[in-house]
Amino acid sequence: MERHFEAELEKLKTRILKMCSLVDEQFESAIKAINEENFDIAKQVIERDDKVDKYDVKIDKACQKLLALRQPVATDLRFIMSAMTINSNLERIGDIAVNIAENFLLLKKKPAFFEKSNFTPMASLVKEMIRNSMDSFINNDPKLAQKVIEADDMLDKYNADNHQILISIMKENKDNIEAAVALLVICRQLERLGDHATNIAEDVYFIVEAQMIKHKYVKYLFGETGDEDKEEA
Repeated sequence: MERHFEAELEKLKTRILKMCSLVDEQFESAIKAINEENFDIAKQVIERDDKVDKYDVKIDKACQKLLALRQPVATDLRFIMSAMTINSNLERIGDIAVNIAENFLLLKKKPAFFEKSNFTPMASLVKEMIRNSMDSFINNDPKLAQKVIEADDMLDKYNADNHQILISIMKENKDNIEAAVALLVICRQLERLGDHATNIAEDVYFIVEAQMIKHKYVKYLFGETGDEDKEEA
């Protein structure tokens, strides 16, 4: 019975790894479509979304089955609980990659002011965050998960600065408004991708360290205690 349970856990992890690979490919392709102004690649991203959705359902059902029939405890319970939320975040990463591809098809081409935006550094940082969040899960690496969480502040700054850059471009020339708004939406979606990568990293930290760090990771990662700890709930 124990051996069968371990086999089911391993199968679940394998499916999540496949899901990681699929959504990573979706993100890479969406960015490539924009950089190369390639409509065919953008359309492929949209068409592959069904495959991501199918894995999402398979993983969710497997987690529910394990929780209902095996009654796991300790590390196994944390893993299955986190697998459900990691899977949800992976599915959202896939959805956002599709959104980026769809927005590029509406944009049709990179605007003349494209290089003035923060798209390139944001896409590069998001790529690193997604890869690191997935690797932290694969290798049970809380330090790599911490690196992802720390990077989210930089991504937020890029996004805030980008907002001001594109607003200025719109003010300079009203003919830029439509393209600038489309690029603003795409960059906002990059910021959301970083949020989902951060969520995955937080779940990895929970699996390995048995500490819930959502919304208060500074306390756990850096040993800083806020005023809220002075009061008992």
